[in-house]
Amino acid sequence: MSSPSDSATADETPSVDSDRGSFLRRVLALFALGLLGIAALGMTLATQLGTTPLPPGVDLPLSLLVAASLIPNTLLLLVAVVVGAYCAPRAGFRSHVDERVARGTPLLSNLRSELSTAVGVGLAAGVAIVGFDAAAALVVPEVAQLHGGGATPSVAELLATVPLRFLYGGIVEELLLRWGLVSLLVYLGWRLLGTGVGPSEGVVWAGILIAAVAFGVGHLPALLGTADSLGIPVSPGLVARTVLLNAVGGVAFGWLFWRRSLEAAMVGHAASHAVLVGSSVLAILL
Repeated sequence: MSSPSDSATADETPSVDSDRGSFLRRVLALFALGLLGIAALGMTLATQLGTTPLPPGVDLPLSLLVAASLIPNTLLLLVAVVVGAYCAPRAGFRSHVDERVARGTPLLSNLRSELSTAVGVGLAAGVAIVGFDAAAALVVPEVAQLHGGGATPSVAELLATVPLRFLYGGIVEELLLRWGLVSLLVYLGWRLLGTGVGPSEGVVWAGILIAAVAFGVGHLPALLGTADSLGIPVSPGLVARTVLLNAVGGVAFGWLFWRRSLEAAMVGHAASHAVLVGSSVLAILL
């Protein structure tokens, strides 16, 4: 497993510091980074809960409701960070934050060399998602109904979602899916198949694709809820479109994680949301 430039090859897998204190510091550093996204989610939930009538019998302060709602996401983040801290270096993946804590390597200078690739891949993924969605609306009637259904948000409302998209999407989802899930899948695949000193490209791609599809499938409950509220039948085409659009990003960010770093995947994820928000703003204004 190799990167064309600065990522470690299979024969040069980063040394794994087995010291328990170092492991804990690495976990805490990435968990603290993820808490930025959890905070953004909390602000979004506070806004939503503050404008939604509570169920009968529920009489709790808004702060407690938000805190309780964040517990599952926070615990899942912690598990993913712990799993990644163990599996990622062993599978040849890297994080500049992780390496900074473990070995004192420079963070910003290493990331700076990856920014152009990360932004370019992220923007391309965003354009592909918008393009595939527009094409799906032409051939799947339910997708066109989904686009035309519901209230159109204002530009201000749309821009208010940017912190959640960039911080929760860009940071937390990358920690969950790339640092946690991809690292685990690739590490287990490598150990089970015994493909030499490092995971083969096939094992890596399998991990990336499985995580990408899993992310797409994870969006189906939200799709079902939205479609039901709008009276739109959930057709196979609508389901396939939802899984595909989310998997496109997962493959792009997985490649960045493999060939560059976790932080490059985060930057790429955020860049894709810049395209998605920009296209939505244009649709509102035009």
